Amino acid sequence: MPRRWVVEGTFGWLSLNRRLSRDDEQLEATTEAWVYLGMVRLMLRRSA
Repeated sequence: MPRRWVVEGTFGWLSLNRRLSRDDEQLEATTEAWVYLGMVRLMLRRSA
């Protein structure tokens, strides 16, 4: 699978989180934390 498809799929999954659809945070670290939480949530859902 080409790398681009992997990246686009990841962005597609992240966009399912309403919190991540708009980036209105002041600090970059806060945005990064929300992305991590979104990916953890996705992995937990897929592993169950």
